Amino acid sequence: MGGRGDPPEGTPEGIPGGGGEDEYRSVVFDESFVRAARLQEYSAQERIADHAPAVRRRPPLRRGLSRQALLLVVLIALAFGTAIYMGVRNPYQNPAARRPVEPLRMTVIPLAPQGAVPGTADPEFLYAHSPAAQYRIGAEGIPLPPSRRTAHFSDSQVVTALTTAKEYVVRSSLHPEVLTGQQVRPVRVLLDADQLDQFDESFAHPAADGRHAPTGWLVRFDPARAELADKRIRVQGTLQAAEADSATLEVTADHTFVYALRPAGADAKAPASLFTVRRELHFRFDREDLRLRQTQLIVSYVQAGPLSCSEDSANHLRPLLAGQTAKAGAPAGTDPYATGGAPALCGALATSAQPRV
Repeated sequence: MGGRGDPPEGTPEGIPGGGGEDEYRSVVFDESFVRAARLQEYSAQERIADHAPAVRRRPPLRRGLSRQALLLVVLIALAFGTAIYMGVRNPYQNPAARRPVEPLRMTVIPLAPQGAVPGTADPEFLYAHSPAAQYRIGAEGIPLPPSRRTAHFSDSQVVTALTTAKEYVVRSSLHPEVLTGQQVRPVRVLLDADQLDQFDESFAHPAADGRHAPTGWLVRFDPARAELADKRIRVQGTLQAAEADSATLEVTADHTFVYALRPAGADAKAPASLFTVRRELHFRFDREDLRLRQTQLIVSYVQAGPLSCSEDSANHLRPLLAGQTAKAGAPAGTDPYATGGAPALCGALATSAQPRV
């Protein structure tokens, strides 16, 4: 085994031992010693400068996230926190801030003719000789008024309120499937969710109590008695929007609809007659309604004729047709001691409101 100063593989062959060995030990290396040595080469700059370190030190490796990655994480966290804060603070999602939705108050007044109902087989002739001669047809008779922003609502919000109110009037007064009692859903989907229970109760259990009359929500005829003789219904009226307070828009719709009717199941040669409905509807919109394009119907005032005062007009309108006269009898009695009810009303249909045949 080599001594403390021997190369890794012992004393090389051919080298004299003894004291002569010590003389050359510091300058003589064999091949194995050279291979085991660590070589360090000077750089050009180091060879020029004196006392420079043998090798260039590498900068220490940085552990953890880089500055760019850290900044990206911070930005994502900030955006996520802002989204949560806005979701919590969003006024549309805060039901506690909404004004309570009022139930619909409705009045339906039948108008009884003073004689026989005029009629003819030609609906166009009836329209031309009636006060509805200049009325427009269908939705064209429900034009939108010029809109402008209010103190707390933008122009687009006012337009949304007006168009939603118009859509309700069209669906509840002009759609054939609604007029014939086949469907109510086209009207129902436009109502605020807080009014749906009252709406459903009205059709499940109709009552002339000022709260649950289907004819207060929409126009529909008794399908066993009458059908449309002309689907081109004449309409005239107005829409008006106004700000009720900083959180509420209100729209008033006042329209007169004139329908040409004939007996159910009759052929096209059967005499037709005109039936007139005047509807004044008051709509209310809060910001949630505007976002969802729904409405609260708070007042419905209806006059319709020719009808008999003695017949119930809460569930269906039962028109008097060509040649018919009003049945004898007054409307149902009103009990002034009963609370929560509505008075039974009836009016006379003016002769001037009938076509001249």
